[in-house]
This record gives sequence, structure tokens and C-alpha cells, in this order.
Amino acid sequence: MAFAASFKERHASLDLLINNAGVMALPYRKTADGGGFGPFEMHFGTNHLGHFALTGQLMEPLLAAGRSRVVTVSSGLHTSGKINFDDLNSQHGYNRWGAYSQSKLANLLFAYELQRRLERGGYQATSLAAHPGYAATNLQAAGPEMEGKPLQGSMMKFGNRLFAQSAKMGALPSLYAATASEARGCDYIGPGGFMGMRGYPHKAPSSQDSYDPQVAERLWSVSEQMTGVRYTALM
Repeated sequence: MAFAASFKERHASLDLLINNAGVMALPYRKTADGGGFGPFEMHFGTNHLGHFALTGQLMEPLLAAGRSRVVTVSSGLHTSGKINFDDLNSQHGYNRWGAYSQSKLANLLFAYELQRRLERGGYQATSLAAHPGYAATNLQAAGPEMEGKPLQGSMMKFGNRLFAQSAKMGALPSLYAATASEARGCDYIGPGGFMGMRGYPHKAPSSQDSYDPQVAERLWSVSEQMTGVRYTALM
């Protein structure tokens, strides 16, 4: 909230927002209490609620820019995700990959629902999504390192060297979604190579669940309640 307020004090418009911050497969952790809201399970709080709140707080300058873009970074693992509205914070059972996949499905539900709301309001801004494929970053080793399992962390790093594409290649889908003239609202951009894990950007498929408008609307409403952020600029 402090960042959004500071930005709006200095700038009247914002052409591009890329929601890219994220965590993956961590041991159970909670976010810090943010202004009376939270704490939240780390994956859901960081990967989804943080992006939802930041985008909402920056919506006025995004709309003021006209043809602005919001790019939200998801993952191919969204396909195994389910939105558990009865336990979004994983308080009654925790699976690190399940929590991660839920947050990545939430990213797509948010991106597509934001585009639907922009269209209903007649705005020129667009909302897209992207995923990096299997990119060699520090995400894979973060969980084992937090748990004090250096051998497992080393295996993750070895897997990166053996199978993953570079972090630079992993960034290309986000950059394409952010800048390509042919990119459209609700596009999902990812690597076009083997199983969507590597290669140059192309328009990728996402799961049937990611397009469910009823789940997306419910998630939107719950996210407003959990963060205290309402998209008043779209009302």
C-alpha cells in the first residue's frame, strides 16, 4: 500500500504492470500481517493476494494511461490447481505443491476476470497472463534451503542446469505479453517448445477451470474481503 501511494503521488499514469513476484513449494509459512489484513498462507498471500491488492491500488493510473497492460505471471502447474474456498489459507491440511498450484490458478482466474471487467467498463486497458516454462531461477531451491535440506537444494540446482532453460528465456513470455502488438486481453503466453517448458513465446492454452467466470467472480469477492482492496475505479 505504501508503494502504490508513493507511486500515485509522483505519477498520474502507468502504462505497464507486471505481477511477477512469487514463491514456490515452500514449507508452511505465513505472510506478515498487512495493515490489519492477514496473515495469509505464503503462496496464496504472495502469489495471488499481493498481486490482486497492488493492481487494485494502481488501477486509477493504469486506466489514466489508456492502452495500458497488466501482465500476471502464472505457471504451467496451474492445471493441477483447485481453489479451495473452504481453506484458502491451508489451515486444515497443507501440501506445498497444492498450495502453489492453487495460487497459480488464482493468477489466471484474476487475469481473465480483470479483462472481463475492463471490457464491461469500456476501458482500453488489457489484462494478460504469462508463464516462464521451466526456467533456472532460485525458486526451485528456496524451499529445501528454508527447511535446512542442502542435498535436496543441490539436486534442484542440478536439475536446473540439466533440464531448465535460462532465466532470460523464461522472462521472454512476460516481455512478449507486455509489448507485442498482437497480444490481446485474456491471452496466456508461454514457451512454445516441448510441453510448454522451454522455447520462444507463443499463445498457450490454459485449463478449463481457469476460464470459469463463477469461480473467478467468487475469488474476486473473497480477495476483496481478505485484502480490504476494492476496485472502485472499475465501478
